[in-house]
Amino acid sequence: MTAEGHYLDALEALEADDREQALEHAHKAVKLDPEHADAWRVISDANLPGMRKQPTLLQAASSLSAAKKVVQLQPDDLAMWVRGGKLLSDELGLYMDALHWWQDARHHAPYEVTPIVEQAAILADMGLYGEASDRLQTIFDENMDLATTQYARVARLHELCKLASEQPSSEHFKPWEKHHNGWEAIHMRKNKPPISESKIFLLLTTPILMLEVIMAPQIFGSGFGGFCLTSLLILVTVTVGMRISRRWFQRFNRPAFNLLRAMDFESSTGYVVVPEEIRLSKLYMFILSRRPPAFQERALKIVDSKETLKGDWKPILPDFSSHISEEEPEWEEESEGDLDAFEEE
Repeated sequence: MTAEGHYLDALEALEADDREQALEHAHKAVKLDPEHADAWRVISDANLPGMRKQPTLLQAASSLSAAKKVVQLQPDDLAMWVRGGKLLSDELGLYMDALHWWQDARHHAPYEVTPIVEQAAILADMGLYGEASDRLQTIFDENMDLATTQYARVARLHELCKLASEQPSSEHFKPWEKHHNGWEAIHMRKNKPPISESKIFLLLTTPILMLEVIMAPQIFGSGFGGFCLTSLLILVTVTVGMRISRRWFQRFNRPAFNLLRAMDFESSTGYVVVPEEIRLSKLYMFILSRRPPAFQERALKIVDSKETLKGDWKPILPDFSSHISEEEPEWEEESEGDLDAFEEE
């Protein structure tokens, strides 16, 4: 059977959700034709579990390997670039690799806004707010078109970077600094799980709303006008309560966010920075249990390796302008006769 025949069988098996059969035929196809991009795409698809399940470490790594092969053969396949970036950052926690991955994508899709948004999000998660702000500014400098679904995310990232710029850089938690004040806050909260924003909202606004419902008829009356005023008062209370709850949520859970950043640093670099007493705490276990299975497996392997961070560490960021030279057309010198012929045509 030819490579195309095996590919068609693999595609049919994948549509029937028989992933093992799809992988078997797809691997036979790429063995006969190593440059069969569609077969590699099926391998990437079939390695991921269906029904919205999260992949294991082996599944994520296998799917990523096939995605790399697809973009190597067909660099304009934006869907595979997106898949690879999501696997690197969301499932495997390889944030530094994801930054370079998205920069490679810009070489082949310089006018796509998705790589820039993803880079900004990763930089913000790492606490590199200045670099994240520069990435977001690139969207406006290059007059890129934002999809409707991306407006909210860009606005949220912009607000986050703006708030961070108003604070001293020393307050931004850096896990690679052993004596940073953020570690002390984590130690103090290590035996308490994070508190949810909805719980803060309920504890804050429920007593006030109950008091308003009881007292409103006596103040505004029981007519239609009183009903409207009472509804307006409740709406204002809920709005203000949501804003205050969001602010308190960030403040109360800052140690949890700091620990989350430390865990991301470990998964991205392979260095162990979280102390043992924190790693066995209730807060660490709570956060780890909510990370993807592939991330959990990598985190345990990193801990088993016991490779600690030594000396100063600095992030190795890609050259975010490396794609610019490739956008500029290379003009060859043409003779005057060639130019005249072109103008006549």
